[in-house]
Order: sequence, then C-alpha cells, then structure tokens
Amino acid sequence: MYKALHVFFMVAWFAGIFYLPRLFVYHAANQSPDCDAEFKVMERRLLYFVTPFAILTLVFGLLLIYSYGRAWFAVSSWLHYKLVLVGLLYGYHAYCFKLLADFKHNRNKRSPRFYRIFNELPVLLLLAVVLLAYVKPI
Repeated sequence: MYKALHVFFMVAWFAGIFYLPRLFVYHAANQSPDCDAEFKVMERRLLYFVTPFAILTLVFGLLLIYSYGRAWFAVSSWLHYKLVLVGLLYGYHAYCFKLLADFKHNRNKRSPRFYRIFNELPVLLLLAVVLLAYVKPI
C-alpha cells in the first residue's frame, strides 16, 4: 500500500514540477502587466497545490523504507543513490519558491532560455530515479 501511495503522490507532484517552470518560461517572456498578474497567480497556486504531494511522496517513501527494515536499507546501495537524487529534486522544488518570490516582487533577472533549461532538470533527475528504483543496478 505504501508503494502505491508513494508512486501516486510522486506522479501528482511531478505533474506540477514539470509544468511550473514552463509557466516561468512564458512569464519571463511576457511584456503585458495584465498577463504578469495572471502568471503570478497561476504560479503561486500551482506550487502551493503540488507541495503537499511532494511532502506525501516523502512520507510514503520513508514509510516504505521503514517497512522493509534496517537490514534491507543497509544493503540497498541503489536506494542510497536514489535518495541523493531525490534530495536534489527536493532542492529543485525549494528553489522554485525562490523563483516564485522573484517573480512576485518583480525581481526576475533570468531569461526564458534559462527557464527552458531549468525545466529539463527534473526530467533527467526523475529518469535516473526511476531507473534506479526499477532496475536496482547496484
């Protein structure tokens, strides 16, 4: 049960994490004050909507690890690598709050190109996490 909930909340979290930087791309390219206000609302709502999913992903992931036990955790090197990558994903999520605040206070100095590249980072990290979780190579 923990695994199903962990995967469900992870999918919900990533739906938002993939879309939010795309909004940042459009927002950074925007010149209209009316659109600027609308982007601010959309970005804030999306980030605050998916943050509980990120928390629940973590909760059910930790419960899953706990259910397998300490001995299993000690010998599961693939999981240790996965957890490092997951830590980077949570750092990415936290950094989105900083970017949101920059847009909110009209302090964004980054280009749409930066946000396009920024948008690809969680895709690559998620690919590595999924490969580690399903292939368990190490």
